[in-house]
Amino acid sequence: MKTPEIVLDSTLVCPHCGHEETVRMPTDACQWFYECTQCHQILQPLEGDCCVFCSYGDVPCPPIQLQQQGSGMGCCHD
Repeated sequence: MKTPEIVLDSTLVCPHCGHEETVRMPTDACQWFYECTQCHQILQPLEGDCCVFCSYGDVPCPPIQLQQQGSGMGCCHD
């Protein structure tokens, strides 16, 4: 069985100031808070999302990537 490719870097876009920053995602936990390095606003997941990467990133978190590939159980809230 082929091991799925998981992308570990996601570019977060701050909804307050538009600042973009590429961040390494944790593989063993959801990240519920992230402080924008430009405007210092604290980002939190939007309703229905498990983490800030699923809400503001260009790549969903690793557990969601695995779920989308059919080889994972989903994220922390599932």
